[in-house]
Amino acid sequence: MIIIYSVNNLPRLVGAALTERLTVMPAVVITGARQTGKSTLAEHLAGARQYRSLDDLDVRELAARDPAALVGSPGPLTLDEVQREPGLLPAVKRAIDRDRRPGRFLLTGSANLLMMRQVSESLAGRASYLTLWPMTRGELLGEGRAGRWAELLETPDEDWLDLLNAAPADAEDWRVLARRGGFPTPAHTMKQARERAIWFDGYVRTYLERDIQDLAAISALPDFRRLMRAACLRIGQLLNQTELGRDTALPQPTVHRWLNLLEMSYQLIRLPAYAVNRTKRLIKTPKIYWGDTGLALHLAGSDEPTGALLENLILHDLVAWRDASLGGATLSYWRTATGEEVDFVIEHQGRLLPIEVKATARPGLRDAAPLRIFQDEYGKKAGAGLLLHTGHKTEWLTAGVLAVPWWRVL
Repeated sequence: MIIIYSVNNLPRLVGAALTERLTVMPAVVITGARQTGKSTLAEHLAGARQYRSLDDLDVRELAARDPAALVGSPGPLTLDEVQREPGLLPAVKRAIDRDRRPGRFLLTGSANLLMMRQVSESLAGRASYLTLWPMTRGELLGEGRAGRWAELLETPDEDWLDLLNAAPADAEDWRVLARRGGFPTPAHTMKQARERAIWFDGYVRTYLERDIQDLAAISALPDFRRLMRAACLRIGQLLNQTELGRDTALPQPTVHRWLNLLEMSYQLIRLPAYAVNRTKRLIKTPKIYWGDTGLALHLAGSDEPTGALLENLILHDLVAWRDASLGGATLSYWRTATGEEVDFVIEHQGRLLPIEVKATARPGLRDAAPLRIFQDEYGKKAGAGLLLHTGHKTEWLTAGVLAVPWWRVL
């Protein structure tokens, strides 16, 4: 069963996974950026569970003073925004160790608890983790899904054309979707650009003045916002911390620490480079993207999305699909020493699916060249590749490269 809740009863991608995991694990932890819908999802279950939010000062005080009393309820308990009192998790651990019934705790947080230094308890073996990203296009359409990545991986390459043409799909201007982003309120309920600008401005102010302070004490908020803007202007580029520091007049260690905070709070996404040796992926330079394209455009001070924002839309859908699945897929990009590059690589059960994104309505053979180079490099391990574009025609550009409108996949 997929959990349904407002905005306007739209199902969320993680709904089925959440329901399943609550029947298996003593605790389920849902993390994600502020305003992605975690609290609404948690409140939907409140009819069968106690619901307590650490945004409530009384609850937060109790969590700090007597966490055992807060988690001692015999029935199922939902604790919202647990990152606001990291010391609460050891009490949850002790409660689970006394009673390991499935579904005892549903915890939500607006930061990646596993990356927070002040969180010493990961609930290993006691909790299942889910990430709630801003809404995908499939969620905004009311279908509670991400793109058709799993179907493509499960379908023989030669049947992709029939698979993608068979399903109904409506063309959409990707730039409109990029401006709206995926936060439920601006993406679904606000129709005017000015309304969304007001919402995004308030979001950034709240994030800087309250949310980020839960993670680290930052007094130079204008400098932090300037770094956010600089990162948004480099979407889809290799991360160069020295260059970012020079352009923002910040020391490199500060840039490094603040980028980690942005990633911890699900604003920034680092995409690693693909390498056969997984250790080398940690060494190679990542590319940077943003968690929400609408917010990224607002921070960058632009209303005209570039092709990098189309890449960001695709990556957002990919990470939402990956994090709601149990399949163990990994995401990366691929780049050679001579500059040939494939935007995204899905690695799943020993298979590689390379994806190139082009903001053009008429892709040609030249656009397919990076995919062919990748396929030559990895042989049978790499199947057919996708070239996602902004036009309307789905066709094989060459053997092993299917050109398909982005909206037929998302």
